Formats: sequence, C-alpha cells, structure tokens
Amino acid sequence: MYEVSRSLLPLREEVSNRGIMPFIGVYDVFSATIAAQHYDALFISGFGFAASYYGLPDIGFITWTDITAFVQRIRTVLPDVHLLVDIDDGYCDTEVACHTVSVLEAMGASGVVLEDQRRPRRCGHFDGKLLMEVDDYVKKLEQVLATRREMFVVARTDARDPEDIFRRVDAYAAAGADAILVDGLRDLAILSEVKSHVDLPVVFNQIAGGKSPLCSLTELCAAGASMVIYSTPCLFPVQEAIHKAMLSLRERDGRLPAVVNGTIGVADCTRVLNENIERRAYR
Repeated sequence: MYEVSRSLLPLREEVSNRGIMPFIGVYDVFSATIAAQHYDALFISGFGFAASYYGLPDIGFITWTDITAFVQRIRTVLPDVHLLVDIDDGYCDTEVACHTVSVLEAMGASGVVLEDQRRPRRCGHFDGKLLMEVDDYVKKLEQVLATRREMFVVARTDARDPEDIFRRVDAYAAAGADAILVDGLRDLAILSEVKSHVDLPVVFNQIAGGKSPLCSLTELCAAGASMVIYSTPCLFPVQEAIHKAMLSLRERDGRLPAVVNGTIGVADCTRVLNENIERRAYR
C-alpha cells in the first residue's frame, strides 16, 4: 500500500494519487537524513523539534525563525522529499503565521499544519488544551490560505466533543483548507465520520503512548485517512538507545564496543553525511 516517489509532485497531487501517505516525524537534520532513506515524506514535528533544539516540552517555546531555519537546513541536504511542517498556531499573530508560510514555501516546504489552540498551548495528546473561537481561527486560516501560492495547508482542530469537532471541521473545510486533522482521536469511528462529513483528505496523527490507537496504514486507510503523521518514531527510540549506550559504557569501564555485527562506527556515519554533501552539490 505504501509507495515511495522521488518525483516531488505538488503535495495535493501526491495525496490524491496515493491510497494513503505516511509522514515520518523527525527532530533534527540527521534523523531526517536517516528517515529519508526509507520514506519520501517527512513531518517536521513540533514535539521533536522542541525536545531536540531547546530540550523543552512542546508547550509553545518554538519561534517562527527557529523552525524556518530548521526547515532550510533539511531542505538543503534533502531536496527530493516532501516536508510537512508543524507550525503550531502560526506563532500567535495572523501576520506572523502568514509570514511563516511565505518563508517556508520559498524554502520548498510542501505543506503546513495550522492548529486552533490558543496559548498556552499543549501537545495534541495532552490534557488542558484551550481552543480559539471558531471565527477567530477561520480568519487566521483564510489569511494563510490567501498568502500561500501552492502550499498544502492542513487545518487541525484539538476539539474533543463530537459536536464541536464537526462544527469546526465544517467551518475549516468551508474556509478552503486542503485537509483536516482532528488530533488526539481516541476512536477511529470519529475519523470515519469526519471523512464522510467533508470532501477533503483526512489526516490522522499517532504518537507512541498518546491518546490515539496505534494502527496500521491498512486500518487507517479503511477508516478514511489519506495522510498519516508519525510524530516521534525517531525521537523516542533514540532516547532509549542513548540510555542503553550510556549504561553499557559505564558497565564496560569506559570501553567502547567493537564495530561488528551491524554496530555503527565512524565510517558508516561519515558515509551518510557525505551523501548529504553529494546531494547538495549535484541537485
């Protein structure tokens, strides 16, 4: 079911052409490099970036300048993958949201996810979230849509009550969003209802340990999803791996393991980094 393409068609064409399209969440340029060896669509995760760049939780620390600089670094070495960028609420003001979208589009980002939370914000799978009034969010969304040229814009709602979810989904679709994401869904039945409610691609976001069920692409496609975001499939395994490596180093009295049986050493790592230089030089 999953297909890899390096043609880099506009994202709305890719989504339309495929049964379902996964986006792999990355937290730095190196993780993006590794993920791009396996998938052709990456998600610039707010959770992952806040953890990696600031060492802080995803509660609103990210600035538009930091996220755009990050996207530029990734696009420089990975010119042939789709980049879907989490821009939170557009960094507060509508003018900042529009400027961020303009800069990201100029850098070659494929799309953005714009949420309807108001500050102080929270990760979509945490409790305690506050929502903007529908009309206020729609005004911001409409301005962003008027600003972009071809960029794909996903309207995200963090609503919980089904009645509120569908009220917002209808309003965001009517405003012209390219796709709809209801974050933190506990039940795939709601996903199916959203798909039947609007004639737009529906996005599903899953994160290990989050509120939503962990599903296969086949299951999500059957439920109506066209796009699937994996927020932290790189970040969490690295946290576990570093812990294990540090424990091993202590247990071995500071002796590094030999580079055998698939263990990564300096040559393997440098090979990956040199490939980034080659892509940049010959793009």
